[in-house]
Amino acid sequence: MSSPQPPQTSPRELRRIIAASSTGTLIEWYDFFIYGSLAVVFSGFFFPAGESSLALLVSVAAFGTGFVVRPVGAVFFGRLGDRVGRKTTFLTTLIVMGAATTLIGCLPKYDTIGTAAPVLLVLLRLLQGFAVGGEYGGAATYVAEHSPANRKGLFTSFLQTTATLGLLLSIGVIVACRLLLGEDAFTSWGWRLPFLLSAVLVALSLRMRLKLHESPVFVRMQAQGTISKAPVREALGNPRSLGLVLLTVFGLTAGLGAVWYTSQFYALYFLQSVLKVDFLTTNICMAVALVLGAPSYILFGRLSDQYGRQRVIVTGLALSAMSFLPLYAWIRAAAVQEAWWQVVVAISLQIVFSAMVYAPTAAYLTELFPPRIRYTGLSVSYHLGTGVFGGFMPLIALSLTESTGNQLAGIAYPIALAAVSTVVSLTLLRGGRDNKLVRAVWDRLDASEQTEALEQTPAN
Repeated sequence: MSSPQPPQTSPRELRRIIAASSTGTLIEWYDFFIYGSLAVVFSGFFFPAGESSLALLVSVAAFGTGFVVRPVGAVFFGRLGDRVGRKTTFLTTLIVMGAATTLIGCLPKYDTIGTAAPVLLVLLRLLQGFAVGGEYGGAATYVAEHSPANRKGLFTSFLQTTATLGLLLSIGVIVACRLLLGEDAFTSWGWRLPFLLSAVLVALSLRMRLKLHESPVFVRMQAQGTISKAPVREALGNPRSLGLVLLTVFGLTAGLGAVWYTSQFYALYFLQSVLKVDFLTTNICMAVALVLGAPSYILFGRLSDQYGRQRVIVTGLALSAMSFLPLYAWIRAAAVQEAWWQVVVAISLQIVFSAMVYAPTAAYLTELFPPRIRYTGLSVSYHLGTGVFGGFMPLIALSLTESTGNQLAGIAYPIALAAVSTVVSLTLLRGGRDNKLVRAVWDRLDASEQTEALEQTPAN
């Protein structure tokens, strides 16, 4: 007796899936980035007076703590996603993230509750990072498992743009609040509004996600009784699966994290904290560059369907490693001359190179890991790389700049990581699904034969 077939996804349903998944993930990234964007503004509120430099560094470090816990969230929510389902899990991550962000907007100042203020700030950052650890893996897996194989790069690239759009949304809301309220009111209390807005955005996204159905690949595994009983053990407790996770970290996600956070987050810190460009000019330059660079995600996602994921990814890593130093030197020179269009061009080029790496990543990772451990394997490898190596990029770069007195010293870190990932990817991670280690993991779990046919079926 043949197992029941899950219904194929219609084009209309697929568009709704992409919209709901992308909207929710955009809000997750909005929540995550408004902290980093406003750290310079609110850092003094949660720390003792007269310690502005220390407050900024600690606030940036608190931003980093959210990344440390992301792999923990990846393990927790990865297991949930592989055992209970993709949909239930990424609904949960959205709620947790939104609650943590809203509470930051309500957090009392240091003058009111003393040392409890920075402690609670760090705890809420940890909760944000914990939720993000499960969000990306769930959304990427969910969209990819609904997508036809020959357009998986294109469809998941819409999800990849949400990180850039989330940052753009955060900048837009912050700039709007600052202009409407005025400098004094915004600095005094108005910075809280972007955090509080998260509650409204989460409610809208939840309404969209609640209408979605479970992934067809997960439905098939349920029907066949092939759902993993211990996905964490299967993904991390076996030498081959663990080897694949680690190879993915050093061959892709560590470099991805460094490249992405340099191009779209450190550029913000570099202008504002290193070059001392005023808040409004910095954010306008970033917003324009993000608008110009965002469409490149869709382009490179589509190109990865035509020419292969790894070719596009490695090209982006290599170009980033080679261009960071001259681009940041150009930004410094242009800022001195107040040639802001040159600053925008330099940041836009970084965004395009990072898009080459990031756009195919969701499709690439879902193709590396078998369905029964996909949520776990994808989430852990992604967040170990982007969280640990990428998340601390601003802090490491600012520390290098402070300690050496060289404004460009911080760029050494992302250059090194991008170069390492380029070499590891070309030498050890070649071939994607045909890579010897990847194939060994699929064969060991004996899951490829029963699911690959479903994943290759066009959703129309």
